[in-house]
Amino acid sequence: MSAGPSAATGSTAAALRHVLGHFVTPLLMCIGMGLAYLGAFHAPEPHDLRVDVVGSGPSAQVLAQTLQDKGDGALSVRTVPDRAEAVNHLRTQASYGAYLPGEHPELLVAGASSDTSATVVEKVFTKVAAGQGEPLKVTDTAPTADGDPTGQGIFFLLVAVSIGSYASVAVIGGAGAVLALRIRGALAVAASLVVSVIGVVFAGPLFGLVDHGLGGLWAMAWLYSAGILLIGVGLHTFLKRWTTLGLMVLFVMLNFTSSGGIFRPELQPGFFASLHSFWNGAGFVEGVRSHVYFDGHALGGHVLVLALWFVAGLALMGLAGLAESKRRKAAVVTAMTGHGTGHGTGTGIGIGAGVVAGSAEAGGAHGPRHAARTGAGTRTGAGSGEGSGAGSAEGAEQEVEEEMEEAVGV
Repeated sequence: MSAGPSAATGSTAAALRHVLGHFVTPLLMCIGMGLAYLGAFHAPEPHDLRVDVVGSGPSAQVLAQTLQDKGDGALSVRTVPDRAEAVNHLRTQASYGAYLPGEHPELLVAGASSDTSATVVEKVFTKVAAGQGEPLKVTDTAPTADGDPTGQGIFFLLVAVSIGSYASVAVIGGAGAVLALRIRGALAVAASLVVSVIGVVFAGPLFGLVDHGLGGLWAMAWLYSAGILLIGVGLHTFLKRWTTLGLMVLFVMLNFTSSGGIFRPELQPGFFASLHSFWNGAGFVEGVRSHVYFDGHALGGHVLVLALWFVAGLALMGLAGLAESKRRKAAVVTAMTGHGTGHGTGTGIGIGAGVVAGSAEAGGAHGPRHAARTGAGTRTGAGSGEGSGAGSAEGAEQEVEEEMEEAVGV
């Protein structure tokens, strides 16, 4: 007997509802990316941007105070006695510009610290020099490598390493979900090694973003990538199809915007500026800058940030292991219950207990759930096999849907 038009219409409506339900993920990504990127980058304004005026006389004091008053919180202006101390402040990122007044005014900046911050400072002191009727000479005390004239190449390297890392989580979580957690953890470490090596090739031989210090850059890239991968694989046990969206929030929306790769925190809203002090993207960007351009100043703090995120990944993997162990034990209990119930049904014994036990032994994130679903279907089938087939089909469909949700973010 064929299905009537009403049945076909109902099937189409159900399919449409199913598809529309999957639009939740891309729409949340759209909203999140808009809020993060536009919130962080759409209107950069300096606040408490530290600059120095070189000189110890009354004229230097008056100029510093005038700039402080006119800036209305945009600048934090101090005086330093001589050029050497001003250069030292720039080299330790204690300031982002130093103005030397006189017949031939000069502005000292550190382009490697932040090109956008140097540009803001240059605009301010170009007007000051113009008010004195003199052209302004700009000297960069920490220029970037020839392959990275804007100083933003490190940020785009961060983007490449980040995408390689969280996309690998989608592969491990989707295609490798049936593997034991220890194997997934090993795959995460291996993937981070590959991603970090690719990053070094980009930074050095291919684009020349840095001209020395590739060994240290690789170590930080690996630590950064491994942290993301371990966190992602650990979270997948709990978040399943929402893992990629969660990783995009953590390592794209909040991460890229607070890294300081485009605008330093002194040019950003307070929320993103505060994240800069402890987020892993900022640890990577500032760590590479420190290592390559600033003689390792404050490098230990940036590496510590990366190490703590790595430790957080290890902790999540441990929690995931405990959760999956509990699920396996629950699957065994379900299998035993199914064996007892199916004992009187004849063929239900072998199918119910065997399939459940086999699924539980897989040890993956989805194994226990599939085991419970398949076992339940077999028991209700009373030996006919109908329930087992339905359960298996439902499980396969769920797997496809979860992998599709993860692929959306990639």
